Amino acid sequence: MAKISINLATGSFQKEEIIVGIDLGTTNSLVAFINPDKNPQVINDAGKGILVPSVVYFNSQNEAIVGNEAKEFLTTDPANTIFSVKRLLGRSYKDVAEHKDIFSYKVIDDGTDALVKIQAGDRFYTPIELSAEILKELKARAEHALKTPVNRAVITVPAYFNDSQRQATRDAGKLAGLDVMRIVNEPTAASLAYGIGLDPTEQKTIAVYDLGGGTFDVSILQIQNGIFEVLATNGNTYLGGDDFDRAILNYWIENNKLDFAAVAADNILMQTLRLKAEAAKKALSTQNLYNEQVGEIWCTLYKQTFEQLITAKVDETITACKNALKDADLTSADIDEVILVGGSTRTPFVKQAVENFFSKKPQDNINPDEVVALGAAIQADVLAGNRSDILLLDVTPLSLGIETMGGLMDVIISRNSKVPTKAGRQYTTSIDGQVNMKISVYQGERDLVKENRKLAEFDLKGIPAMPAGLPKVDINFLLNADGILTVQAIELRSGVKQEIEITPSYGLSDDTVEKMLLDSIEFAQSDVEQRMLIEARSEGEQLLYTAERFIEKHAEHLTEEEITETKVHIEALKTALATQGKDTILKKADELNEFTRPFAERVMDAAISTAMKGKKIE
Repeated sequence: MAKISINLATGSFQKEEIIVGIDLGTTNSLVAFINPDKNPQVINDAGKGILVPSVVYFNSQNEAIVGNEAKEFLTTDPANTIFSVKRLLGRSYKDVAEHKDIFSYKVIDDGTDALVKIQAGDRFYTPIELSAEILKELKARAEHALKTPVNRAVITVPAYFNDSQRQATRDAGKLAGLDVMRIVNEPTAASLAYGIGLDPTEQKTIAVYDLGGGTFDVSILQIQNGIFEVLATNGNTYLGGDDFDRAILNYWIENNKLDFAAVAADNILMQTLRLKAEAAKKALSTQNLYNEQVGEIWCTLYKQTFEQLITAKVDETITACKNALKDADLTSADIDEVILVGGSTRTPFVKQAVENFFSKKPQDNINPDEVVALGAAIQADVLAGNRSDILLLDVTPLSLGIETMGGLMDVIISRNSKVPTKAGRQYTTSIDGQVNMKISVYQGERDLVKENRKLAEFDLKGIPAMPAGLPKVDINFLLNADGILTVQAIELRSGVKQEIEITPSYGLSDDTVEKMLLDSIEFAQSDVEQRMLIEARSEGEQLLYTAERFIEKHAEHLTEEEITETKVHIEALKTALATQGKDTILKKADELNEFTRPFAERVMDAAISTAMKGKKIE
């Protein structure tokens, strides 16, 4: 096992350590480092290209293929080819349900607020596992190109990512064998790439316009004393270059007088046309006409027509810019610099629209696909202690969190967070009528609390007796500059409140912290497997409880066959819970869900209808 030198004052590793910067994107991902000339540089391993498509394909042996090779399967085996996984990170099915038509693979709807799962073949994957496959590929490319092990990284996320999405990104890094030193906002990284914020005396207000393949966001940043503050962010997580492709595709379907439903039903034709549309979009940045054929379908497009097709989408991005400025209480005249990020900003029509709105030429002399990764590499260099011109604020050396169902660690404040800091998350009860909640606070990097260090435990008492899932309990962590942690729990409906003060770093030597960090990487795979089995069991048990109660309460509204068949599915799930692994449990749970959904909806509709007539429903 390799030994690491760690500086506990900053949570950073010593100078000889190469820490890479990673842009984990919706459409493409890439990795960068600081070269011997002290300049940030993207990695192009063995001529494979700089951009790694964020696509994962699972073959019949459940082996993961990532990147360009995986992209080829979008047209030949779309059901097992996962793209745009970043959209699913830290999300529940309810969060993404209205956009499910964009996915050619199966996103599991378990009727709860649990995080989504994706089915490929007979296995179920979390977005964390899928993102980890992309990060493993980036790690392997970096190691091959740099001829040295790469174990540490800075990973970027959109400024609007919430705590759950940031933690999911961190977990994906850990599963890929990376110690994630810092999660950095993408607009902050882009600014660093342009050298903005490196001079501590500099004061600037900048706008970062980021139009990628699948997402758009604009961030207004204020930079002062080397500190980046996000004043406002706005955008649309379902707007990007993919929408330009779709507009082109729809135009071709209409122009060739094709039946849209028939084309949509043919997955292979749909993906082939989508890829042609992408090629047309790129070509029209430098030429006036694109003219190709797919079978009998003519794929012809003039630049002027293309610009008309995308005007509404580009207008949406400009509206988001207006809203961001309004939220920041600024006007376009207050913006010192505008930075373009994302491959879709190469479209001349987009660039011109941004220039017209802000009344200044945007910065685009750094490749917009690479700018975020380059900035992440600069941030990594700062963390490695290689820059004396930037002050590193104190950080917390180990993650802090609480125990959740099944003995799992739910991180509230991640390792390497700047102090002072505060963070919180909302929880609920898992049992009907639960009036007390035990809150156990832990420090460490492992997925199971038994592997971490227990700091404190207290009870939140007096929660009003309600059905499981109704109480809303906010748990907030406040870590001050002296390393004192205050944990506060409050039930929002009743105002019941409890808090405790803890000194989390007490009694931990540098060696202990180092061992905890090394263990978290070494056991990442087994930890995640255990976490997923525990989560699958918890979800399965919750579903059993719900299904059995549903049949009990609504038997008179169900047919004999529906009751009998539901019981068969319930027994199958019980057997899986007793003896089987994660994939079997999830498969049986999904089958129970799918079977009961039609008549569950029927009964609920009848209940609502009766309620509307003023009758009481149990």
